[in-house]
Amino acid sequence: MPRPHKKRRVGAMPGCGRFGPKGSGKTAQPPVVMTVDEFETIRLIDLEAMTQEECANQMHVARTTAQAIYGSARTKLAQCLVHQRELMIEGGNYVLYDDSKVGCKDEQLCKRHRRHHHGQNQSDCEQNDCDDKTNSKD
Repeated sequence: MPRPHKKRRVGAMPGCGRFGPKGSGKTAQPPVVMTVDEFETIRLIDLEAMTQEECANQMHVARTTAQAIYGSARTKLAQCLVHQRELMIEGGNYVLYDDSKVGCKDEQLCKRHRRHHHGQNQSDCEQNDCDDKTNSKD
């Protein structure tokens, strides 16, 4: 039996879920459907300039999974641009989170405190009573 998919963490929903060529009217081709988690990888990697590893950490998936999601999203974008097809963003296996409430205690999300001057993770640093919570080695 295959392993169930983990829900991917998504920090922002698209402002608009439907895009297409201007003045296209009705097209014979069905729209390309991009999932919300695919949209999130495009947002994080291309817009926020994160690496695939940082994107994976943000979404709580493996780097290879983030890479596969990103590849699928780029293919769908290319289909829309090259073949003048409509793009719809909907569905997928995701959970929405609010990154404005994220503090430094969550090492998966805090880029500033991901690693400290002595190379320990945030959780290790807290256990060792690290005095310097602001120096990082990013």
